[in-house]
Amino acid sequence: VQLQASGGGLVQAGGSLRLSCAASARTFSRYAMGWFRQAPGKEREFVAAITWSRGYTIYAESVKGRFTISRDNAKNTVDLQMNSLKPEDTAVYYCAVRTNIGSVYSDSGYNYWGQGTLVTVSS
Repeated sequence: VQLQASGGGLVQAGGSLRLSCAASARTFSRYAMGWFRQAPGKEREFVAAITWSRGYTIYAESVKGRFTISRDNAKNTVDLQMNSLKPEDTAVYYCAVRTNIGSVYSDSGYNYWGQGTLVTVSS
């Protein structure tokens, strides 16, 4: 399974970006797909996740109310709509797939990772 993330870029604070993650394999076992981010000098952190079968969404407190994760089963994609962006949202954003049931917050539980897309929010 290969994941391709896209949609990053430079945006001013208060602006919006939409990230998309496309999975190469059409049929594979997945429990959830998530987005993580890593800012310079910091550890990778959880941003949002969505369970594939029921579409249940989970968000980090820092993005709740501003970011929306969604999935398109037909297109095999997961998107992250990011609104009201802040400079502290600047990071490389990664999408990932977790194949087994478990906590979606820990990156160690994810089996496949995309290459990352850079989001830069200027003040």
